[in-house]
Amino acid sequence: MLWSTVGFVAEIPSGALADRFGRRRAVVASSLFQAVGYVLWITLPGFWAFAGGFVLWGVGGALSSGAFEALLYDGLAQVGAEEHYARVNAPVNAVGLLSQIPAAVAASLLFTAGGYTLVGWVSVAVCLAASLVAGRLPEPARPPNPGDDGVSRTYFQTLRSGILEAVRHPAVRAAVAASAVVGGLDALEEYFPLVAQDWGVETAVIPVAVMAVFLAGAAGAALGGPANRLGPHSLAAILVVGLLVLTAAAVAAVPAGLAAVGVFYALHQMILVVVGARLQDRIAGEARATVTSAASLGTELVAVVLFAAWAAGGLIAVAGLWLAATLALPRWLRRRPA
Repeated sequence: MLWSTVGFVAEIPSGALADRFGRRRAVVASSLFQAVGYVLWITLPGFWAFAGGFVLWGVGGALSSGAFEALLYDGLAQVGAEEHYARVNAPVNAVGLLSQIPAAVAASLLFTAGGYTLVGWVSVAVCLAASLVAGRLPEPARPPNPGDDGVSRTYFQTLRSGILEAVRHPAVRAAVAASAVVGGLDALEEYFPLVAQDWGVETAVIPVAVMAVFLAGAAGAALGGPANRLGPHSLAAILVVGLLVLTAAAVAAVPAGLAAVGVFYALHQMILVVVGARLQDRIAGEARATVTSAASLGTELVAVVLFAAWAAGGLIAVAGLWLAATLALPRWLRRRPA
């Protein structure tokens, strides 16, 4: 609860911090916060240290959410290549999914060799390495905020600007809504192991089966660049196909249905890349990270709706609810909305 609550509360304010003080700094600090949280877990095992570690991890996650996308988009815009954002971000998302496989294997080997402590310290080292790499990312210079007469006032001006753009600008508001709905569906991955178990997959095989689903998702994410050339109706139709395949698999409820889950996840990840690119294309103000963080907050709130739908009717209820929501995607994803 602490982790989730901190993520909710810090999401948009941390985006404004990135806009005001630097997106690269926010991405670097993200991994540092996570590293400190792990150090607490290793050195002071106990309830309060674990609670503090989750708070730090929640803050770290909020700092990178929005800041990384803004850093990438503005870096491309600086050299006149912002139209390639989807093509560049697609492999970033794909690698993020693929990294779960070596991480899981490494965690098992490290735990066998040195237990929880070794896993923890290697995790700290990985976070520090990520901060060093993030520190090498170039950040375009941005003009100072006109009328700047102090850090506090300027920060709140930035925060207000981003929130107003996300709420009042029709094109941005539509893209934020699309990002929240499509992104919230990603929370379904939490249930993949349970789905495999319910459909009769042997317990020992479940990790491999779920790994195959994530591999399919990575392949779909990698296709996000070419998919960004599609029109809004085609994109919505692709997501509908994925949801229908998922529904059919849920009705059949057999082990082979996990292949259908992989198809759904691949199509979903592809659309997720496109939706993120459409959002970045529509943001016109200086508070890009703040607006993107607002979309991330919407994603987290929609994920709660998904959890409730699962509790009410399982996978079929989730697929049915999102099929209905997908009807709004063509309007939200129009390139030049009225």
